[in-house]
Amino acid sequence: MTPEESAPHDGARRAPAQPSERQAGRTIQLFLLDGFSLLHDGTPVVVPRGLQRIIALVGLRPGATRAHLAGLLWPDTPEERAMSSLRTALWRLRQEGSCPVLTTGDTVRLDPAVRLDIDDLVRAADRVRDGGDPRWAAKIRGAGRHDLLPGWYDEWVLLERERLRQLRLHMLEDIARGHLRAGQHGEALQAALEAVRAEPLRETPHRLIVETHLDEGNAYEALQAFYVYRDLLLRELQLEPSETMCALLSDLLAPISRPAGARLSASRPPSGRAEAYPGRSALPVRR
Repeated sequence: MTPEESAPHDGARRAPAQPSERQAGRTIQLFLLDGFSLLHDGTPVVVPRGLQRIIALVGLRPGATRAHLAGLLWPDTPEERAMSSLRTALWRLRQEGSCPVLTTGDTVRLDPAVRLDIDDLVRAADRVRDGGDPRWAAKIRGAGRHDLLPGWYDEWVLLERERLRQLRLHMLEDIARGHLRAGQHGEALQAALEAVRAEPLRETPHRLIVETHLDEGNAYEALQAFYVYRDLLLRELQLEPSETMCALLSDLLAPISRPAGARLSASRPPSGRAEAYPGRSALPVRR
């Protein structure tokens, strides 16, 4: 008898006790960032790779229908066979009790008792977006620093990985802006630098670093931060920073050009380098 044949179909027999009943009083933690890890009261639990995929997907798509889960997990398998495989996997999870899963009608979700690491990241992003105190979110600034399930290449993993990466980047930028508005320059720089670490070529956090240095009155550090980003962008993508970012430093350099009664000469930039941005206001360019 195959596992699909031995697994109980819906209504075929009395369902076992609900996972929340079996796991009462236990602390269950599920980590998907930087790799799959399941802990019961702090002790790692060995979970077969096949069941890891079920648990991870249910955690990332709470309340998904059985048909949706089966289609994502076995995309190249006929629907009937995929649904049979899903029934088998859910039955194995209920029997092993390694990670409690609840089924309500046609939907499947993790038991609320399971603490999922990505939930901290999502809650933090929601609070920052809604105008919460950026200092609260800064406490978990490192949350999401690692990729979702590295080494997994299922299409649904790649999509969720990028979604969470973008969520964290925007959260870090919002934190930096909040600290900058409050005049907390050190905290603003830390959040912006964390965003740069996550995506070095993204302009927004580099712009926030320049803005923070300018707000502090540190012209040299603002210029240095600009050129670090510009050199990287030219080297990697053969692109120039945006007009918005360049305008930050054009405003900084404007007082230098006024006493001479003309725009800052491209042949005598402060850096000692020749050439200015073509079509832009006398901003010195380093080669």
